[in-house]
Amino acid sequence: MEPNEQYIPFELDHLYNEIDKLYHQYARGCGLSDCAYWMLYDVTFAGGKAPVQDLTSSWSYSKQTISSALKVLEERGLINLTFAEGSRKSKVASLTAAGAAFSETYIVPAAQAEQRAFTVLSAQEQQELVRLVRRYAEALDEQIRAAVPDPAATGPSSADLKEG
Repeated sequence: MEPNEQYIPFELDHLYNEIDKLYHQYARGCGLSDCAYWMLYDVTFAGGKAPVQDLTSSWSYSKQTISSALKVLEERGLINLTFAEGSRKSKVASLTAAGAAFSETYIVPAAQAEQRAFTVLSAQEQQELVRLVRRYAEALDEQIRAAVPDPAATGPSSADLKEG
């Protein structure tokens, strides 16, 4: 790339970081780490109960980071971690009464704000935004994989990058 050639993905990087910063500040304002916020968000919108395995597979946090966040939420009395029925390994995260109240105060209003912000766009713009971001993410994944032909020799795999 030439030094004065416009680099448009740079602007996207800044936008994604700006959005991440908004969520980070909100999570901190709630007294939570980013990961703990998103775990509580997922459990809330899963109906108050979610298998931990689902939480670890849907986020780019490492399993260790998620486990630590869930332990903090449990210590604060916001969730209970119990073994799934018939299992000695798989756990389920469930909102406690305090967790449900916390979610009603902090998580649900933030999700409602997200919804209101999204509705600033027309229905067609909403669909187009989702379609284009998905397309860009898939193309970026493909290009990153192509840029590192032998990830085992040079660093983490894209699956590792998604986890951590």
